[in-house]
Amino acid sequence: MTSISAPRVLIEGRLTGPATVVFDDGVVTEVLDGAAPDADIALESGVLAPGLVDIQTNGCFGVDFIKAAPEDWRRISGLLPSTGVTAFQPTYITAPLEVLLVGLERAGAVFGELPGAQALGVHLEGPFLSPRKPGVHDPQYLVAPTPERVGAVLDTLTADGTRGLVTMVTLAPELDGGPEAVRHLAKAGVRVSLGHTDALAEQVLAAADEGATLVTHIFNAQRPLNHREPGVPGAALYDSRFTCGLIADLHHVAPEICTLVWRAAAGRVALVTDAIAAAGMPPGTYELSGIEVFLDEDGVPRDAAGVIAGSALTLDRAVRNLVGIGLEEASVLEAATRVPADALGRADLGRIEPGARADLVWFSDGYHPLRTWIAGRSVFQAGSGAQAPAGSPELARERQPA
Repeated sequence: MTSISAPRVLIEGRLTGPATVVFDDGVVTEVLDGAAPDADIALESGVLAPGLVDIQTNGCFGVDFIKAAPEDWRRISGLLPSTGVTAFQPTYITAPLEVLLVGLERAGAVFGELPGAQALGVHLEGPFLSPRKPGVHDPQYLVAPTPERVGAVLDTLTADGTRGLVTMVTLAPELDGGPEAVRHLAKAGVRVSLGHTDALAEQVLAAADEGATLVTHIFNAQRPLNHREPGVPGAALYDSRFTCGLIADLHHVAPEICTLVWRAAAGRVALVTDAIAAAGMPPGTYELSGIEVFLDEDGVPRDAAGVIAGSALTLDRAVRNLVGIGLEEASVLEAATRVPADALGRADLGRIEPGARADLVWFSDGYHPLRTWIAGRSVFQAGSGAQAPAGSPELARERQPA
């Protein structure tokens, strides 16, 4: 049994403290008021929060997930805790369906043995997207969600090697077969998100009736908000059944609009990175599902035509960005922890409470990760040689064994 005390702890959506978190065998057992004098680890500053949960990330640290080899998955799993991420849902963007299925098989062979951040399943962002809103997705591979194609995705849920691996699918509900695809995927337990779509608001709301529960990177690659036709963002902000994915790099969505989203969809905004291989890397040329992408000095990846291609964002940076524009700290942390976990039905993640997995992050007062635990194991400590912010102080006292 291990205990950690901290001056501020995110508990039930509030920053409170001091408090002490006790965990055993990888699971939180108690949350106590006050700093226990005999705590094994006494944090003297900063914030103790649940581990961050990124439910949309295409890659990072030089790796494009759809092509990742086993050693790539293990390396990324070990590096993500330096950004505070303890659980992630890798995203595969549009490619020929057979390429996506091969990528699933590669992932299935290694997901059970990752040493650090844990993979929650795979998010297929395509190929069932609108050619009117492709973004950086290659239009030649966009297809309608026919029963046969949706069936091929559903078959992976029961196949050896990929069983249950697809946890989320982004699609355009206005396509032929779209409503039926939403219904069948949702019935099979797959989270359905609406994205890269030219759907009218009425089609978005109808998709919610069929089981859609998320909107992918709100305001980007979708029919825009209009005062007479609410489009995708208007419908998503209006209908409380939707969790809204928000890329808070302050380039995809302006700070003022981030704030409006925050107010309109309070408690149901999930911060996502939509990161690509360029995240955590210097300016240069990277790949996104076979597409050449350039990361310039402004930190925004773009393809050869200048179209934004994912982001180079990390989730801890997203937290700092929104706190920096004046949003309330506890709600920002919730949007990177509990809200995305709940969006995937993972009540064991994204919170500090008895029964939850002991995934924890100690942040500095400026929200730089200083130490990360996964299932109670310390997997990252600033200054220990892993990726970390320069000059991060060591401000914890650990009780020495007798």
